[in-house]
Amino acid sequence: MRVLRALLSALTSFRRNPMRAALTTLGIVIGISAVIAMMEIGQGSSAQLRQSIASMGANVLLVVPGSSTASGVSQGGGSTVSLRPQDCDALAAECPSLRAAAPQVRARTQIVYGNRNWVPAQVSGTTPAFLEIRDWAALAEGEPFTDRDVRNGSRVCLLGQTIVKELFQGEAPIGKVIRVNNVPLRVVGILGRKGANMVGMDQDDILLAPWTLVKFRIAGSTLGSANQSSSGGSGSAANSLNRLYPSDPPALYAGRSTTQAQNSPMLVRFASIDVILAAARSSEQIPAAMQEMAKVLRRQHNLRAGEPNDFEIRDMAEMTNTLSSTTKLMTNLLLCVAMISLVVGGVGIMNIMLVSVTERTREIGLRMAVGARGRDILRQFLVEAIVLCLVGGAMGILLGHGGSLLVRDLLHWPVQTSPTAMAAAVLVSAGVGILFGFYPAWKASRLDPIEALRYE
Repeated sequence: MRVLRALLSALTSFRRNPMRAALTTLGIVIGISAVIAMMEIGQGSSAQLRQSIASMGANVLLVVPGSSTASGVSQGGGSTVSLRPQDCDALAAECPSLRAAAPQVRARTQIVYGNRNWVPAQVSGTTPAFLEIRDWAALAEGEPFTDRDVRNGSRVCLLGQTIVKELFQGEAPIGKVIRVNNVPLRVVGILGRKGANMVGMDQDDILLAPWTLVKFRIAGSTLGSANQSSSGGSGSAANSLNRLYPSDPPALYAGRSTTQAQNSPMLVRFASIDVILAAARSSEQIPAAMQEMAKVLRRQHNLRAGEPNDFEIRDMAEMTNTLSSTTKLMTNLLLCVAMISLVVGGVGIMNIMLVSVTERTREIGLRMAVGARGRDILRQFLVEAIVLCLVGGAMGILLGHGGSLLVRDLLHWPVQTSPTAMAAAVLVSAGVGILFGFYPAWKASRLDPIEALRYE
């Protein structure tokens, strides 16, 4: 009841001086509206920035084969064949911190269409999940290949914008057939434009196809190349004089000779992949995702406790740090501007409340003379200051939100509505009222009733 009476008294005092009350709240209105508008525009820009960096792989984790050692000499990272498609399936199914996972098989070869040719920066064999990981789900034209195409090794592909420009030169590419290492592929879709990444590489100079096709048709291992390390050299194996006296009895049907095997090598269908790409659900979940992936892969590869990993998990630390530092910088900038705006509005509240205390000195003395205590006077002026700030905060929220929507419609800037910022604006408005209204209220509560009644 005391707070209600103080509220009614505050409204009565505002009706006596409506213009002064409006000018008093103007500082809070401008400060809160500026904060709300900047927060919504800033959050929209931050969201667009996060999406742009994420499209370059900020949340992407790479799993590459480990290193091998021969005669005490390390062959370097990626020298072992330890990754299989089953590993990718296990990661996607058993790692809750991952959004998706996709295998990748790489190749470097020429693409031919008609009388034009081009060597793209990337020829990658993968699955449809690759498009989700790299934020390429929205194609410019056509449609992506499916999991069924991957299982069947279908001769279909997706092209980047650079390849389309170099090979087709304005001609519609959907449905056309190109040759990749003498393998005909039908173009079923065109990837959206991405431009260069952070290190300057053209992300649009890429061809995507089912990994089974790239592995076994375009970049597949052959019997000769697959067995070079174990045969001890091809020259001695190809020499038929070395088998003048075979120890094994002759077979009923003669098989292929070593020379025939080298002249016409057959593809070896090793189910191995070069890299596994995985996307964490957020930047904050990257450490947890790496731990989950390591645990699953060690179980998949039957590694005992104490054995070193035969794989490496790499994260895009540079992009993640760039994202974190940029977001932190924008947040700190907005907080600084908000503090300046609210301090200016709070000083205006304190100034007007001090003037109000001076004008109403006789009223304060009269209330104290009839029994009002110091805390009653303190409560009354605090309520007046808080009401002024809350009214100004509500008007500032409406004005700031409307301003951000106007910027979105006129300038086409990204804007993201922030209910949290609106709720925080209400709390900050009340806090400004308490902080800057306390001193005038305390000064009014400390007045001597006799001196206040004598005040002219």
